[in-house]
Amino acid sequence: MTLDSPSDLRACDEDQLQQVCDETRGFLIDTVAKIGGHLAAGLGTVELTTALHYVFNTPDDRIVWDIGHQAYPHKILTGRRDQLHTIRQEGGLSGFLKRSESEYDTFGAGHSSTSISAALGMAVAAAQQGLDRDVVAIIGDGALTAGMAFEALNNAGDMDANVLVILNDNDMSISPNVGALKNYLTKLMTGPTISSVRRGTKKALSGIPPVRDYARRWEEHIKGMILPSTFFEEMGFYYAGPIDGHDIETLVTTLRNLKDIDGPRFLHIVTKKGKGFEPAEHAPIKYHGVSPFNPTTGEFGKKVKSRTYTDVFSDWLCDMAAQDDKLIGITPAMREGSGLVRFSEEYPERYFDVAIAEQHALTFAAGMACDGQKPVVAIYSTFLQRAYDQLIHDISVQDLDVMLAIDRAGLVGADGATHAGVFDYSFLRCVPDCVIYAPSDEAECRDMLYSAYTHVGLTAVRYPRGSGTGAVERKEMQDIPIGTADVVRRGQDIAILSFGTLLSEALEVAERLNATVVNMRFVKPIDEALLRELASQVGMFVTVEENVVAGGAGSAVNEYLATASLSIPVLNLGIPDRYIEHGTQASQLAQCGLDVAGIEKSITASPFYQALFQAKQEQQTSSV
Repeated sequence: MTLDSPSDLRACDEDQLQQVCDETRGFLIDTVAKIGGHLAAGLGTVELTTALHYVFNTPDDRIVWDIGHQAYPHKILTGRRDQLHTIRQEGGLSGFLKRSESEYDTFGAGHSSTSISAALGMAVAAAQQGLDRDVVAIIGDGALTAGMAFEALNNAGDMDANVLVILNDNDMSISPNVGALKNYLTKLMTGPTISSVRRGTKKALSGIPPVRDYARRWEEHIKGMILPSTFFEEMGFYYAGPIDGHDIETLVTTLRNLKDIDGPRFLHIVTKKGKGFEPAEHAPIKYHGVSPFNPTTGEFGKKVKSRTYTDVFSDWLCDMAAQDDKLIGITPAMREGSGLVRFSEEYPERYFDVAIAEQHALTFAAGMACDGQKPVVAIYSTFLQRAYDQLIHDISVQDLDVMLAIDRAGLVGADGATHAGVFDYSFLRCVPDCVIYAPSDEAECRDMLYSAYTHVGLTAVRYPRGSGTGAVERKEMQDIPIGTADVVRRGQDIAILSFGTLLSEALEVAERLNATVVNMRFVKPIDEALLRELASQVGMFVTVEENVVAGGAGSAVNEYLATASLSIPVLNLGIPDRYIEHGTQASQLAQCGLDVAGIEKSITASPFYQALFQAKQEQQTSSV
């Protein structure tokens, strides 16, 4: 069946929808098996996606997805089927929702728990413009753990906004018994007869407060016996569910019924991650984000796994925990991604997954630090952005002893702009007394993790996604004195100041230009004494970092030179003032001019270098 748009889908007979779902699921499996990408979440939303686009008049009606991992079926059914093979590749489809990609992507989503807030804003905007428009927000049970989701629910219920929130419960069911009886009850209770009776009864009793209150309590009591509705009803929502999220007939009927009800509505559906692909059903985490695999057996191709920075952190954490029983490991729902699996197994009593709640994670760590524990918060750079107030107000202002292990720093490849960790140098630098470590390789990363942990106060060690240089780590960890840089190559005329893992590129450029190279090691504090010494020896500084130039490590160098009245030209190289779209990490670095060729080109094309080169030629000519 060829469907090029939701309007084609809506032209289908209802008894054809199961065929649409089967073909969509099969196409999704076959495509991701060839190219990799996110799989299990999307397999769980095939029926929901089909029902939504069938019942609602998209794109005029707004469907707001949360995060985007589960939106591959949405892309297939909204005219992007033939492009799905390009997903997460340079120049191809985004792995998430993206407004510039399609009119059906009503709200960009990369981080979780934003859908209800965005949908509420759209619903209010439609009401103010007098538009008869349905707005639907989809959120997962994991994303619903975030405070922002509850803030939005609270606001929506209070405003009596015309918005439908769908809870896609694919892990933990409030009611474990989901079947025909539950589906029948939900269809019955959302149907026109019951709904009209409820509206009429409420209107008739509205003038008799005691009777009205009794009727409301009676209704909640009866529904509470058969459906877990009371919590959401108390928040101001009309609750329906839970229903089987893979029963396309029930979904369509229920959505139609809810469409005819005004005000905030809440539909709870229960789905299974990986639905329809047995290996993914049994191991949804394994098949969340995948490399190419055999679509028949689910087996992945043999791949030599290189050691990553996340592996370095994982091993260090367990080694450090063996030495200090006050160490606490905290993650906001990223146990696997942040390398805490081993720690959670070896030290379960000291391991805390606080769910998708980055703000809570930092303040939770602050509370532990208040009473003598040493918390290590393992968090992605992009997610740390969500807890900035807690970082300042709850940790820094109180001078608490908390360590941040910041993974996925810098450019992150296929996940693109929403997940790039390119702002942390900038937003951490301005926090008083925060010590920021920038390891250049795996061995230095291990030593810096140790050094940051043993320091008393707020510390941050940031390291990139993926593998490094293959540097061999020392078993015995060494302390690195705070604020000390390391001159790794002596040259002439130019000093390249490298922050983080671009040191190998800096060294290769230096070999070509005979430049001095400094592994700066710290973004805060920087080695001022060394900068002062070098400023008297070379004619130009070049700073290199995998962070935005604005306010980054290079800015720290500029600020010091200005304060110390040291007059030396500085070329700042880093992420330019724009978002870098998805692709390979290597191609992203090249786009930013941070590969070897780009760094050399930027240096030799700069007016500072040209002036140095010309002055050197004139000196050589005069000496002859």
